[in-house]
Amino acid sequence: MCGIVGYIGTEQAAPILLDGLEKLEYRGYDSAGLAVYDGQEIQVMKSVGRLQVLHELSHGGEKLPGTLGIGHTRWATHGSPNNENAHPHFNKDKSIVVVHNGIIENYMKLRKLLLARGYEFVSETDTEVIAHLLDYYYKGDPLEAVLKVMQRVEGSYAFGILFREHPDELYAVRKDSPLIVGKCGHGNIIASDVSAVLKYTRDVYFIQNEEVAKLTKDEIHFYNIDCEELEKESTRIEWDVNAAEKGGYAHFMFKEIHEQPKAVRDTISPRIRDGKIVIEELGMSEEELAAVRKIYIVACGSAYHVGVAGKYVIEGMARIPVEVDLASEFRYRRPILDENTLVIIISQSGETADSLAALREAKRHSGVTVLGIVNVVGSSIAREADHVMYTWAGPEIAVATTKAYSTQLVALYLLAMRFAGVRGTIGEEEMADLIRDLQKLPDQIEMVLANKERLQRFANRYAAAKSVFFIGRGIDYAISLEGSLKLKEISYIHSEAYAAGELKHGTISLIEEGTLVAAIMTQEELYKKTLSNVVEVKSRGAFVMAVTNLGHTDCEKTADYVIYIPKTNPYFTDSLAVIPLQIFAYYVALAKGCDVDKPRNLAKSVTVE
Repeated sequence: MCGIVGYIGTEQAAPILLDGLEKLEYRGYDSAGLAVYDGQEIQVMKSVGRLQVLHELSHGGEKLPGTLGIGHTRWATHGSPNNENAHPHFNKDKSIVVVHNGIIENYMKLRKLLLARGYEFVSETDTEVIAHLLDYYYKGDPLEAVLKVMQRVEGSYAFGILFREHPDELYAVRKDSPLIVGKCGHGNIIASDVSAVLKYTRDVYFIQNEEVAKLTKDEIHFYNIDCEELEKESTRIEWDVNAAEKGGYAHFMFKEIHEQPKAVRDTISPRIRDGKIVIEELGMSEEELAAVRKIYIVACGSAYHVGVAGKYVIEGMARIPVEVDLASEFRYRRPILDENTLVIIISQSGETADSLAALREAKRHSGVTVLGIVNVVGSSIAREADHVMYTWAGPEIAVATTKAYSTQLVALYLLAMRFAGVRGTIGEEEMADLIRDLQKLPDQIEMVLANKERLQRFANRYAAAKSVFFIGRGIDYAISLEGSLKLKEISYIHSEAYAAGELKHGTISLIEEGTLVAAIMTQEELYKKTLSNVVEVKSRGAFVMAVTNLGHTDCEKTADYVIYIPKTNPYFTDSLAVIPLQIFAYYVALAKGCDVDKPRNLAKSVTVE
């Protein structure tokens, strides 16, 4: 969460910083600020609210002349959103200025230390501690001061730092919070995310944990915490910069919903060759795959819901026991991980703090293999996992994930099929049928998308809903979890997902006249059971929206509104049923006038606990 951009070169810095921060708006923020060296002093400008406020305040950057600067969009953690708490932060005379993403866990201890030494604080943030601590250690050598601060600070951080006495240098520091460096034709740039720099360069360096980058307008030098200079190779970013633009759609979310057929196709196609599942990046022999006795899927948010669906698919196809854990719980519950265990960490950004911590916990156990399923090449999880399987979703800008979710799903389908093939739990003929059904999914998703106008009319009727309940059994329960999350995170309507069989254990008491219940009924063997639950909620006044397979026209006798999806293998229905739920959430939020791409209080990449 939050965004950092820094620039040093021959061009005016402020317009570049504003442009980069605009590309990072999706990460979530509630204030923004710039610091630019004008040749004599470091000028700082901050604002609360959208970046447009800062843009207007600075006249598009014209009021902050200079070719060296840093910028930041802040999502409030320590202290409310106001000018004092907004970044950048600085020491008393603004000779040292810093922007920061992450959480300084020992900031109170450091703050007391600095107060005892006469330092004064004007904000409630943990970041201001860094500015004063740099001042405390600075004796003329910026790199020395930065390294000493790194040795004192506990927690996660990405820093961009300016020193007035060194106007030809920009410093970048990272630990457990993403930060990249790019080499431009007219200088050098740092940012939290590749999307912020693609306008200026496609060649980027990934700063790893406890490393420092020192940038001048012509050179980039990297150091470890022991002040040893490091050699790094740049990575070429291949995806099109237009992929990070709206392309005529009103919102990034709507664009990304429509990009799902291509994203799913791109994730599937390279892994099917000559009618067989081939996942070379696993780096595991058939013997190693066959030796896996247990799988843990660990993730957060929508990626966790992918894991819930994946449990049904992997256990059903490959007959391997699977546990699904929230990363924020897994890391603290002292998990019992035996040899021949595979831990799968799922994350769109590859930088999710809790998921990264869970990965490191898993790697502490001998005999455990860690597989990362991520979208962002070169991300922390991709680098630290034993093996990585990329989802080729392309850049996802909207906070509410859609295409990343869909590509993570098909990645798990592929993985389940690969395990099933090695273990012999699925015969050749059945495997061939599964592969055919898998390859049809992109076209079938397009068929579902074609009915979006009908969904819009229905969504408009429920923009004023107070509570919505999603119910389903088996894989349909996993779909319900994601459908509920999509609705609540962008429309702010209270929404819950329940296993349909649990209704009578308390939840049905919440159903009253007019309550909207979304019933997911794609699993043929469970269809009648869920239909009986629909009858139960209908008898108590609920209005029922059903999502079911083509052919189940009898559903119309009970449900008030029915959405049909094309027939596919029961294991794959999540990929089709989730599409109308995404569209429904989008149109409800639109009807309510919500900021669809940037919902309140949320961030795209949660890089702090």
